[in-house]
Amino acid sequence: MSKKPKDTDYLHISARLRAMEGRLLTRERRERMLDARSNEDAVKVLAECGWEGLESMDAQSLEAALTKNRDEAFEELRKLAPDPILVDVFRVKYDYHNAKALIKCAASGRDPASMLSPAGRYPADTLREALEADEAPAAVSKTLWDAAGEARDTLAATGDPQRSDFLLDRAYFGELTEMAKASGSRFLQEYVALRIDVNNLRAAVRAIRQKKGADFLNRVLVSGGTVSPGRISAAAVSGGSLADLFPEALREAAAMGDEITDHGSQTAFERACDNVLGAYLKKSRMVPFGESVLISYLGALENDLTAVRIILGGRLAGVPTESIRERMREAYV
Repeated sequence: MSKKPKDTDYLHISARLRAMEGRLLTRERRERMLDARSNEDAVKVLAECGWEGLESMDAQSLEAALTKNRDEAFEELRKLAPDPILVDVFRVKYDYHNAKALIKCAASGRDPASMLSPAGRYPADTLREALEADEAPAAVSKTLWDAAGEARDTLAATGDPQRSDFLLDRAYFGELTEMAKASGSRFLQEYVALRIDVNNLRAAVRAIRQKKGADFLNRVLVSGGTVSPGRISAAAVSGGSLADLFPEALREAAAMGDEITDHGSQTAFERACDNVLGAYLKKSRMVPFGESVLISYLGALENDLTAVRIILGGRLAGVPTESIRERMREAYV
């Protein structure tokens, strides 16, 4: 068994990441983008942060720039990381996204090319060819492959793409948990558990709003968080308080979820959930070096990509500035 890297093995990449943090979108930069007189002026803020490819401001250019920024960061950091699994933890969701797209498009006869992401651990074409041939590729994880097969069979038997997606979601969080354990990083393991708590809280609130019962909750809730799916399901079905279940970090967001189970906007609740994850990552801001610096930067990068999509996508769609601002998450820097 290979020896896990020590904190001191992260000295070089930590120094590099601290310098790269200067290119992240601060709150002030986000406000400048929001208040810019034109889309071109908003893009100039991104140019200051090293973004390229947005000379022509349209939806296609925006998605291309987001993809380029993300993929280049993944490639660079995976080469520099003492343990590449820390980067792969942030890539695995794109493998499951691709599996969902391939399975549903195969069932409906559509071409999935425009829906596939290059950001996963495996080339999308590898997974596509394997599914078409029904032969497990050596490069793809057994967890993903088994879940994809079960999801495909479930869609064929039921015609319900949601059931198919739930199976892949469960496998995704299961693999995420195993990868965090394999990394040996307590910081990452706690982050993944918190992500699962956030996922389950959101799922419970949606289920209550849609008046779904225990059967639905048993399919949508996943294990691996600090609160068991059974306790969440029992509270949701009985009308109990979600805020009483979740740890202190999530209590305020859970209380907001309790308030909107009958009616009300989910925007503030969704933002609060994401801000809980952001607050956890900020714990590493005072850490000089170590794996937590890399993990937090990757989370901050995802936050930035979401912010750019919300701001520029909203501007392109003609969404009022204040409505866009209401959707913004807290900045990492």
